[in-house]
Amino acid sequence: MPRLDRSIVLVGMMGAGKSTIGRRLARRLAVEFVDSDVEIEKTTGLKTSELFELYGEDAFRDGERRVVARLVQGRPRVIATGGGAFNHPDTRSLLNRQAITVWLDAPIEVLAERTRRRDNRPLLRSGNRVEILQQLMTQRAAFYAQAHVRVPTSDSPHQEVVEAVVTAVSAHLNG
Repeated sequence: MPRLDRSIVLVGMMGAGKSTIGRRLARRLAVEFVDSDVEIEKTTGLKTSELFELYGEDAFRDGERRVVARLVQGRPRVIATGGGAFNHPDTRSLLNRQAITVWLDAPIEVLAERTRRRDNRPLLRSGNRVEILQQLMTQRAAFYAQAHVRVPTSDSPHQEVVEAVVTAVSAHLNG
């Protein structure tokens, strides 16, 4: 893979593996890994679910945009974003200008199973998980499709997904 001159930002639905794959990808590329949700929590002292409840999704997304803008500055790293971050036009534009964006695209069934493991997803707390995820994917797919690279995932071993990301990013950079 060519030397990175900017960060790789992983986008996609909650449960797509952005944090898990991001950590392994960062190790593979010998760069730092940062999770934007963790950075938001460090900055505010509140969990993302608390921020949603206290201030609503619009205020959360505005704060998320500012944190992500800060994260793409400086040395290249791998950044995992929240599932809705790439929906915001300013965030999407910023990331597509200043980073290499990678959409980790997982099937709804896989997303439902992965998100079932933890109850930290504010948007999934009421209603049928599969239906909510399907609605969100319908709303977000056109935004995710604007990423530089799309890597389909499923229940593949993590290392296979990491290598698929490396291959796709390399092809994009050599494009």
